[in-house]
Amino acid sequence: MRTLYVVTHPEATHHVEGVVGGWHDSKLTPAGVRAALSIAQTLRAQVPNGAQVELFSSDLRRTLRTAEKVAELFGVKPMMDRRLREKSYGEAEGKPQEWLDRRFVPPPAAGERMDHDEGVEGSETKAAWAQRIYAATDEILQSPCEHQIIVTHGGSLTFVVASWIKMPIESAGYASFRAPAGSITTLREDDFFHNRQVVSLGDTRHLHSAKTG
Repeated sequence: MRTLYVVTHPEATHHVEGVVGGWHDSKLTPAGVRAALSIAQTLRAQVPNGAQVELFSSDLRRTLRTAEKVAELFGVKPMMDRRLREKSYGEAEGKPQEWLDRRFVPPPAAGERMDHDEGVEGSETKAAWAQRIYAATDEILQSPCEHQIIVTHGGSLTFVVASWIKMPIESAGYASFRAPAGSITTLREDDFFHNRQVVSLGDTRHLHSAKTG
């Protein structure tokens, strides 16, 4: 039985500053650090003691700091993979969100969505974004390890889940599995049918203790 836990990093400075995240290398806020510890404790309680665990993380500071909190409780080293980063927003990164909102060209309701030009210089297409997340996820799942943790970003979670359920990448243009910051999504594959289940999506119940602690 394989279980894959997908963590979206908790509150980071770009959230509270109202600037565009993407590849902008923001860091966790103090509240985000507390939430990261709560995430780590929740995962530790769910994985059997003594079980082998593999931990993968985007290489940006906010995800890596989250992964480090998890690593401390599991005694493992996070394996960094830049392919697990959020979508790149090109020249908009680090600028006020309103700057991006004024220039952003949304994809059409019908027609080409994966290679759609969003109108921002240097911005990554949905196709390029999906391809790298799919590649990273597929590589992670080649390991026989039954307990794996991926620390990534809210937007990138969509393509981790889409890859998990083997959605053809050309069909992912309409997919959206967005989850809140600091959430845990649990994915499981059984050993008999090898069906891949989405057990929970974007669970944030553990964050309540982080706020009151």
